[in-house]
Formats: sequence, structure tokens, C-alpha cells
Amino acid sequence: MSSQIRGGTRWKRFALVMVPSVVATAAVGVGLAQGALAASFSISGQDFKVTASELTGDDFIQYGNVASGGAGSHPVAVSGFSHAEIKNMCQSVVTDIPVLGKWTLTLTAGTKDKKPVVADNLYLDVSQLDADATFTNIDIGVAAKDLGSKSGFGVQPDTGATEGARAYGFGQRAEKAVLTNVEQRAWATTAGTFKLSNLSLRLNAGANECQLAK
Repeated sequence: MSSQIRGGTRWKRFALVMVPSVVATAAVGVGLAQGALAASFSISGQDFKVTASELTGDDFIQYGNVASGGAGSHPVAVSGFSHAEIKNMCQSVVTDIPVLGKWTLTLTAGTKDKKPVVADNLYLDVSQLDADATFTNIDIGVAAKDLGSKSGFGVQPDTGATEGARAYGFGQRAEKAVLTNVEQRAWATTAGTFKLSNLSLRLNAGANECQLAK
């Protein structure tokens, strides 16, 4: 997905490891130290794992797309929320570094004091999702071009898909979505604003991806 631009900002492959969602370079260090990143961003070139005990989102939409870039093309389901709150979020990416072997970069947030991660205009390019889901006033089979007709929140201006696929492909929407026990793999995450409480970032040797608490 290295060719996509969302919100006017393009992110390319990090030199050593791919950082999931909210960390790409030291240039965003100040924003992360304050617990918020007020910008649109996209991480591409490698998929990563995300887990959460609960994700509650408003104005849910979902439509098909193809993520393409240096890592090839991958069919994805784009899931969007105008506003989302995420509890016990964990994101991990495993990268095989020459000579050093496999290393895992893990980011956690929203894990203490009942303060969830908060995101606005959140989009996830998902290749796999497992969760328990409850939807309120769901509308299935909507043409993707019409997904924003009720709420004003919908398909991104630049999805990387062909115009025909974006306009007439299958889509669905709901006023609210509640996902619990979430495990997913994603190729990119985009948000207008991401606020992370209790942010923790760790880099460890070996392949140790996020797991749901038992």
C-alpha cells in the first residue's frame, strides 16, 4: 500500500521495522509523548496484528478494496468509523532483520484507568477479523458510493481501488458497531486523530505477536 495517500500524508517503509498504525518516525515523538497524534497517516508494506478487548464505533461502514504496493496486491475489507473507542489495544508487527533475525515491535494503549484509545475518522484495511459483533440499524448490500449518504462519513477519497469497484462494489453500514474479543490482521490504519492513553512501545527479539488475555 505504499502508493496510497490519505488525508494528504504519505508514509513509506521504515528502515528496520514496520511500526503499526501510530508510530513511524521520531518526528511524531512529541505527539506520542502527549498521548495524541492529530494527523492522518498510513503504514504500508507489511501486515500486522491487532487485538482489543472491545471496540465501539459510530457510523460503521465496510466495503471491499485491493491494497497494493511493494509487497504485492492484497484483497482487503475496509472498515471505517467516524468515532471509535478501543479498550486494551495491542498492535504487533514481526520483521525479519538480516543478521539479527526476527524482532517484534509491540504497541499497547488503553489498558489502564478505564481510559480507552480514542480515534476519529478511523479506517482499517483488514485481511482477517475474528470477534463477537453487535450492529445497530445495519444496512447490508449498499453500493460503496452511497455509504456516506446518511451520516456524511463514508468511502475515503482515495482508496487505491478502481473507480468502478469503489462506486458499485458491495458495502454495508450501521449506526453503531460493538466488537469484543477482537483479533485481526491489517495492512494499514488511517485516522484523523488518534489519542492513546497509557501508551507503551517495546521492541523485543523473536516473534511474539499480540494475544487476547485469557
